[in-house]
Amino acid sequence: MADTLLTPVAQKTARLPLLDVLRGAAILGTLMTNVWIFTAPGSEWSVLQGGPKPPDPLADPSAAHIAESVFRFLADGKFLALLTVLFGVGLAIQYDSAARRGEPWPGRYPRRAAFLFAEGTVHFVLVFAWDVLMGYAVTALLVAWLLARSEKVRRRAMWTAGAVHLALISLLTLDELSRPDRPRRDTDPAAVELYAHGGWSAQIAFRLEHFPALRIEPVVSFGLLVLLFLLGVRLHRAGAFTATAEGRRIRTRMAAWGLGLGLPLNAATTLGGGDFYLLGRYGAAPLLALGYIGLIGIALDRRWIPAAVRTALGSVGRTALSCYVAQNLLCMLLCYGIGLGLAERLGGSGPWWVMGLWAGVSLTLAAGSWLWLRRFDHGPLEAVQRTVLRPRR
Repeated sequence: MADTLLTPVAQKTARLPLLDVLRGAAILGTLMTNVWIFTAPGSEWSVLQGGPKPPDPLADPSAAHIAESVFRFLADGKFLALLTVLFGVGLAIQYDSAARRGEPWPGRYPRRAAFLFAEGTVHFVLVFAWDVLMGYAVTALLVAWLLARSEKVRRRAMWTAGAVHLALISLLTLDELSRPDRPRRDTDPAAVELYAHGGWSAQIAFRLEHFPALRIEPVVSFGLLVLLFLLGVRLHRAGAFTATAEGRRIRTRMAAWGLGLGLPLNAATTLGGGDFYLLGRYGAAPLLALGYIGLIGIALDRRWIPAAVRTALGSVGRTALSCYVAQNLLCMLLCYGIGLGLAERLGGSGPWWVMGLWAGVSLTLAAGSWLWLRRFDHGPLEAVQRTVLRPRR
C-alpha cells in the first residue's frame, strides 16, 4: 500500500489519530477473514471451490459453532471494505498535499501506483494469492485522474460504479439461485496436497498457472473499489475523521446508518446460505464497514478504547504495508507444509485454534510494530517504498 494508505498525511501536517487506529483495525480485521483461507485444506484454491462449509449454529448451537459463526460474520468483507475506504482517504490527502505545494496532479502519482502494483505482484506470487494491492493500484490510477475533475464528475462516477457493481452482483446471485442444488465439492486433492506437503516453488508455480482465476476478485469487485475509493475522498473532505464537532456528528450518523442497515442486511444474506455469499460480501458488508468507522470513531472520541489498545492499533496502522505482508507471511509459514504445517496437523480439531492463531499473529504484529516505531519513523517496507519513490535531484 503506497503512501496514500500508509502515510495518511504529509510530513508537515499533523497526523489524524483516528485514521491510524482505523487502519490498524482494518489490517487485523482482514486477517480475521484470511486466517480461514490459510487453515483450510487446499488453502488459496479452496476459496474458488466453496471452501469448507461454515457451521450452522442454528442446527448445532454449540459454543464452537456460535463462536466461529460470529467471528466470520463480523469480519467477512467488512474490513476489506473499510481498508478500501481508507485507501481513498489517503489518496485524497495526497492530492491535498500536492495542491498545497503547488505541484501538478497526478504528477508523480502514477509512479506510486506502478510501485504498488509491483509490490502486490510480488506479494501475490511469493506469499498470498488473494492479495489486494494489485487491484488497489489499478483503481487508484482511475481515481487519481478523477480527483483532478469536478465534484459533479466524481459524484457521477461514484454512483455509476456503485450501480454497475450492484447490478453485476445481483445477476451473479440470481444465477446461483436459478441453478439446481448441487452437492458440495471437496477441494481438489492436488491442491490440498500442494499446500500440505508441496514446496514453495511448487506453490509459486501453482499461483502463476492459475493467475486469471486467482485474480478474479478485483475484476468482479472493480466497481465497488471505485465506489469506496471515491466515498473515502468525500468523507475526508467532509471532515469525517477530524476531532471537530462536525466530524463527531458525521461519525455518529455513520454508526447509526451503517449498523442499523448493515447488521440486518448482513444477517439476512448469512442466513440465506451460500447462494447469497456474493451479495453479502460485496453488497451488504460495505454498509456495515461504514458503521464500523462510525463506531470506532465514537469509541475513540469517548475514550472507550483502552490506551494500550489504541497504541497497538495505531502502531499497526502506521506500519500498515509491513503488517499486511507480515501477517500473510507468518500465516503461510505457520500453516503450510513449507513451515509448521498446522493446517494439516490441527485440521478437523475445531475452530478455536484458528481464532487463537489470529489472536497470536495480531498480538505479534502489534508488539512488533510498536517496538519498531520506538526506533524508526516508518515501517520496514514503508521505508523501502519511500527510498525508491524519493524524487531524484
